Amino acid sequence: MSDNKEKETSSPTLKRSWFQGLKVEAKKITWPDKKRVARETTAVAISAVILGAITLGVDFLLEFGLSYIF
Repeated sequence: MSDNKEKETSSPTLKRSWFQGLKVEAKKITWPDKKRVARETTAVAISAVILGAITLGVDFLLEFGLSYIF
């Protein structure tokens, strides 16, 4: 019985139907413009720098605090 399912799922018509559905869904995608991509990339870069600075500060304070205790 599992052999019939394997033959059924590998038929060319099902593959073609799947690719046609994929093509229809791909046409629905709306891509952002360059201005939006640049703005969001800048926001991510700034966030990464800020979070890196916070991590560096916390690390420095923990190191200083632990060296003071020990």
